[in-house]
Amino acid sequence: MAFCKICNRDHNVGFIATRLSGTDGVSLETTKWETIFSKMGFACYYFAGECDRSPEHSHVAPKAHFKDPEIRKIYKSTFGVQTRKRTVTNKIHAIKEKLKNQLYAFIKKFNIDMLVTENSLTIPLNIPLGMALTEVIAETRINTIAHHHDFFWERQNFMTNCVWEYLNMAFPPHLASIDHVVINSSADNQLSLRTGISATNIPNVMDFDNPPAPVDDYAADVRQALGIEDDELLILQPTRIVKRKGIEHAIEFVSRLKMKAKLIISHASGDEGYGYEKRVRQYSKTMNVKTIFVSDIINEKRATTRDGRKIYTLNDIYPHADLVTYPSNFEGFGNAFLEAIYFKKPILVNTYSIYSMDIKPKGFKVIEIDGYVTKKAINNARAIFDDRKTYNKMVEYNFQKAKEYYSYAILERKLSNLISNRMECRARNH
Repeated sequence: MAFCKICNRDHNVGFIATRLSGTDGVSLETTKWETIFSKMGFACYYFAGECDRSPEHSHVAPKAHFKDPEIRKIYKSTFGVQTRKRTVTNKIHAIKEKLKNQLYAFIKKFNIDMLVTENSLTIPLNIPLGMALTEVIAETRINTIAHHHDFFWERQNFMTNCVWEYLNMAFPPHLASIDHVVINSSADNQLSLRTGISATNIPNVMDFDNPPAPVDDYAADVRQALGIEDDELLILQPTRIVKRKGIEHAIEFVSRLKMKAKLIISHASGDEGYGYEKRVRQYSKTMNVKTIFVSDIINEKRATTRDGRKIYTLNDIYPHADLVTYPSNFEGFGNAFLEAIYFKKPILVNTYSIYSMDIKPKGFKVIEIDGYVTKKAINNARAIFDDRKTYNKMVEYNFQKAKEYYSYAILERKLSNLISNRMECRARNH
């Protein structure tokens, strides 16, 4: 148990997700929320299909993972088609009941007072989990904050399906005991328009009150490990290799920059196929850009490869970058944008919709493109590299601006308001 400073009593919060492990956006943001909940006096517990949190505080349910073979089979049988077999319906309900039993066991074992669902009531990669959660919340009226990162209607591949009744029921559910949180104003507008649900907009954040520590001995040799020469620019693309990241723009940008540079791509393709990665590799050759793919030596934790090379974290790489490219066509918010600002690096940004609506109006100074690389963007980048004072002034300004709008203090204030309203300073009514 932990003593909640808001309600002046012991409270336990249970985070629910398909996966709480690694460096995906949902896991990273969950960690930040954990920090704030702990600071406010909550004890944190975890329910997920994969979990790297303390085993003593975790309940691992393999069927909660979107990569579980049966869950993947359900996904393939329900999206991209318009009719489903009765056997698929039966399988959905059978797994849903198993997950309900495990959710009830989790709530009872850890005496959970509040649930925080991390995208598990948002994106229908695991339909049985969303349905199980919805029914448990409806049956118990347990206080819940549904943290939504990306809705199904934001992705074209979910729009053809044979499970509309389940999507309308659980992604997300409209229940009185749930407070909904979105990460951008567009999601807020669409959620209200499509479902009638009101939400609180809490953007992604970083700990701008505590700047990154200086580079330590372990990470001091990053440039050498990546093959970056002393007179060469390290331009970092800190994303997975997926189509919506617009990596062609980064390649063209480096090519037209006409400066000695290497483009470092931090992550692999993941589970979205390798066709786009082949395209990126070929385009790099066509544009004569030295592009280095380093996902084999970047992970969420420091370690050593089988052949004895160091494995670094992304946070080890950022301090050595000269510029960050972030030419995405679509993002739910933009963690890499905040990371670049946090590590005081200039950033190339494609004006994706959420950046234009929510981030740009704050007044950040960045190198912008709007769907294609321009001569102006190239000249702006060269000007930054040619004048160190201009470079430093830009990154310091951006850091202070982000501290104002995207710090942990903002998250704490907004969560405190939500929890105060939800808990009403009294014990949950069973």
